Amino acid sequence: MVNWRYFSLEQVNSQQGPDWRIWEQPNDYPGRGLRAFWASEAARRQGEAAFRRFHLALLKARHEERRDIADVNVLTEIADGVGLQMAEFRRDVADRDLLVKLAEDYTLARETLGVFGVPTLVFPDQQAIFVRMSPPPPPAESLSVFFELHTLANRRRYLHEVKRPQRPAT
Repeated sequence: MVNWRYFSLEQVNSQQGPDWRIWEQPNDYPGRGLRAFWASEAARRQGEAAFRRFHLALLKARHEERRDIADVNVLTEIADGVGLQMAEFRRDVADRDLLVKLAEDYTLARETLGVFGVPTLVFPDQQAIFVRMSPPPPPAESLSVFFELHTLANRRRYLHEVKRPQRPAT
């Protein structure tokens, strides 16, 4: 089972100075990912199955449909579409206590694991690898790709970076 954790690219790439924290910004802050993190935790309050449905729909909306997941209306539409209890979702998506999870996950990723980007896979033995795939593997291959990456990270701990060069456009 995948344990999804949060890592804010807006935080890691911030030019606001070392004391700036995305999770401390006011409710009307127009961040690129903050609302999506917040909405995901609101969905999680309705159980792991609700979270998984919401998270999958959120990823699809962002990466396949190219929707603006910083838009609260898009997030609300996704939540409604996956069958969340909307009164609870609206209440929870305004609860700033949910942002503590973002702060905890981000701090763990940076200070313990050295994470710098997404997606980073962290395996139970704390081996972490950053993976960039384009395009993503076909669904039928996804699980085998995951296991191959785990094997690579676990058995070849001396590998620090593997990157496929991009040929110049002609």
